[in-house]
Amino acid sequence: MMKISPEIISFFQRQEFIVVSTLDADSNIHSSAKGLAGIEKNRIYLIDLYRGHTLENLKRNPTISIIAIDGPQFLGYTLKGKARIISKEDIGQRHRNNWQDKVIQRMTKRVIRHVTKDKKSPQHPEARFPEPEYLIEMTVEKAVNLAPRHLKEST
Repeated sequence: MMKISPEIISFFQRQEFIVVSTLDADSNIHSSAKGLAGIEKNRIYLIDLYRGHTLENLKRNPTISIIAIDGPQFLGYTLKGKARIISKEDIGQRHRNNWQDKVIQRMTKRVIRHVTKDKKSPQHPEARFPEPEYLIEMTVEKAVNLAPRHLKEST
C-alpha cells in the first residue's frame, strides 16, 4: 500500500480543482475537473457534482488518474490508482464539511480578487453549485512528480 507523502498531500489540498482522467467504453481518455473533499493515508476523496461521463466510466473501469499543476512554480503531480463510488446517501459528514469549506474558500478568493482589482461580477458560480451527487474514493497506487528534472535534482 502506497502512502502519499505530506508534500503531495499539501500540494493537492492547495488546489482549487483537480483534473480527473478515466477511460470511456472505447478506452479513450476522458478528463474533467473535480473538487477535492479530503486525503487520508493513501486515499483521495473527490466530489462530483454531476452524474456524467466520469461516473459511467468508473462503473465500467475503476482505473483513474488525477493531476494538479502549479504552472508558475513548475510543480505538479499525477496520482494513479483505482476508484470506487460512494453514493450520495453514504457521503460522510466530514467529506461534506470539507467540500463546503472548499467552496467557501473559492468564493472568498474570488471576492477578494475582485475587490483588489475593483472588478464587479454579477456571478459567483460556486454559489450555484448543486449538492454532490456522489463521492469518488481513489486508492493511490503510484505518484508521479511532474516537475522538470533540473528542478527535482536541485531540491
